[in-house]
Amino acid sequence: MRIKCPLCGERDRREFYYQGDALALNRPDADAGSDVWDDYLHNRDNPAGVTRDLWHHEAGCGAWLVVTRNTVTHEVLAVKLTSDTAYNGASA
Repeated sequence: MRIKCPLCGERDRREFYYQGDALALNRPDADAGSDVWDDYLHNRDNPAGVTRDLWHHEAGCGAWLVVTRNTVTHEVLAVKLTSDTAYNGASA
């Protein structure tokens, strides 16, 4: 899979580190119960189809990106800098 970094251009996926669902960045409150924290830390959805994921260009410019991709076909549909992306559920 290749990801087109807005700053560096197209690069191999191995330059990037996957961080998870870009829309699931809602950290529980510090006083949330252990069940809530356990769910937040250990359980992830594994959807088939189009997702918006947070990636870090670890071996490149260090930018944080929101990558819209199809998990079935591995097609990358869009890549944006996190600073250019709203996390309120708006489309990429």
